[in-house]
Amino acid sequence: MAYQVLARKWRPQDFASLIGQQAVVTALSNALREGRIAQAYLFSGIRGVGKTTAARVFAKALNCERGTANGPCNECPTCQEITKGADMDVLEIDAATYSKVEQVRELAESLKYGPARDRYKVVVLDEVHRLSRQAFDALLKIVEEPPPRLVFIFATTEIEAVPATILSRCQEFHFRRVSNVEAVAHLRHICTAEKIEASDAALALLARAGEGSVRDCVALLDQLATFGNGVVAEQEAIRLLGGIDLALFQKVLIAILAGETPAVSRLALEVEENGWDPRTVHAHFLSFCRDALHLALGESAETLALPAEERQALAGIAKRAGYENLLRLLHHLLGSESAIRRSEAGALALEIAWLRAAELPRLVAIEKLLAGGGTGEASRPAPPSKPAAAPLRARPDDAPARPTAETAPLAQVVPFARGGSAASVEPPAPPPQQQPAPAAGEAPAGAPAASGVTAFLEQLVLRRPTLAAQLESLASLTWDPSDNSLVVRPNDELAAVSLARTNNRDLIAAAAVAAFGPAATFRFARTEAAAALPKPPSAAEERRVQAVEHPRVQAVLEIFGGEVARVESPAVPAGPSGSETPENAADEAALSADEDPFR
Repeated sequence: MAYQVLARKWRPQDFASLIGQQAVVTALSNALREGRIAQAYLFSGIRGVGKTTAARVFAKALNCERGTANGPCNECPTCQEITKGADMDVLEIDAATYSKVEQVRELAESLKYGPARDRYKVVVLDEVHRLSRQAFDALLKIVEEPPPRLVFIFATTEIEAVPATILSRCQEFHFRRVSNVEAVAHLRHICTAEKIEASDAALALLARAGEGSVRDCVALLDQLATFGNGVVAEQEAIRLLGGIDLALFQKVLIAILAGETPAVSRLALEVEENGWDPRTVHAHFLSFCRDALHLALGESAETLALPAEERQALAGIAKRAGYENLLRLLHHLLGSESAIRRSEAGALALEIAWLRAAELPRLVAIEKLLAGGGTGEASRPAPPSKPAAAPLRARPDDAPARPTAETAPLAQVVPFARGGSAASVEPPAPPPQQQPAPAAGEAPAGAPAASGVTAFLEQLVLRRPTLAAQLESLASLTWDPSDNSLVVRPNDELAAVSLARTNNRDLIAAAAVAAFGPAATFRFARTEAAAALPKPPSAAEERRVQAVEHPRVQAVLEIFGGEVARVESPAVPAGPSGSETPENAADEAALSADEDPFR
């Protein structure tokens, strides 16, 4: 007798043999017992989970001569003929090759007549989603009002492609993916009956490779048993199936959670050198991380289809990592799946996804940033003794450039509140006690030993470090003892407009008072390079600048990227005669007073 592959040999012939579909089995058995047979059924689910098999078993149960309520007897002539596909009253049609409207019309005409011998005429239409729209329309009438003792059973892997008019006339049963534990138990049963030697680790690999399809798992077992001459070993399974040793996944997960990017890069290179498919590696690593997440949630390790040693090691990793870190890692890896799947350089895309995942432990939650803090003392930036010069780039809104990752790491970003003090964060050093104005040419009392200008810059750093850097690089600062004022001379027109904004003036004035005393003032002075200066920005531009420079807006832009496209203000109602409100009038007066930055 010719060899019969294991997938066909071990195909279920009754309801009790169906793997992992207890809900469907219970519903169909009750329908047989109570005689509540619908005119049409729709079986949906992925490949290889038993849809067509269940349809055949149900057809045999409907026509079994012994009429058992629990399923067919598989001994009477009717059951045997249906099993062989030789029963004239049970039609099994592949919709992929029977999709034309003319073929469906001929089928509908032939179904107007009752069964020739059996109790029911059963039409099993496999892959029904492959029918054309016109074919569905031709089938609709007979499905809605079939002749007596006619039953349709539709099977599909793409239920979304089936028209709603057909769905509404069917009883739908969804066939779920078979769990790895159930698949391993079924494979072990087959190995025992077929006298195949297989290790638990090898069967676990087969269950994972099957991805919930019983038929795929059994087919892979048949292939490996042939390769190993009746022996299925773990290493042969890894090599033949293109799978990955779970030890590698453990190394990758540990390196990612520890933020060790060099180790992650080496492991990604190992994947490429071994010739493993990046898409397969990524899919299996996702499943591995999901198991770790379940263990972190408190699920028992015995429920996972993993060898005992692997389960114990993974449970330890999950306990140390914690639920939140694993969830964040899974979210990142899932977002990288499409890029890895579509990229022509899949190995590089996989390495980038892992390296970016290794950066996650260094990030700070946005809630903590918006609240004004980091994760602890390490997140508080120490104020520099001397601000570094920051180049000013020409921008459409003249807003200061956002800090880069090199100048201000995300874990060290601390938003500053309006007015200069750090939001919810203790300042690094208290400001010096204000003293009366010093005499001409002398440093003020209580000021640092350095010059008065240096003391002013140090005070400005406490309020806004970026503004201090701009002043030092884009203007010259001198102290005029004659009128007790700090003279600011911008280098060019762009610097003058940027430094002369209202919020910048307030910060400069406050720093000058703190450094030189309560009587100190400041003023802008013209230079030869800035002979003709434009007017200060309008009220709308001022509002945009204030919105862009707001610390919370800066924190969000730093995390998510992008730019501020538009700033809108709520409409202000006009007065009785259409005039402006007092608040608007006050704003306009202030803007008029600030018309010239060098007043």
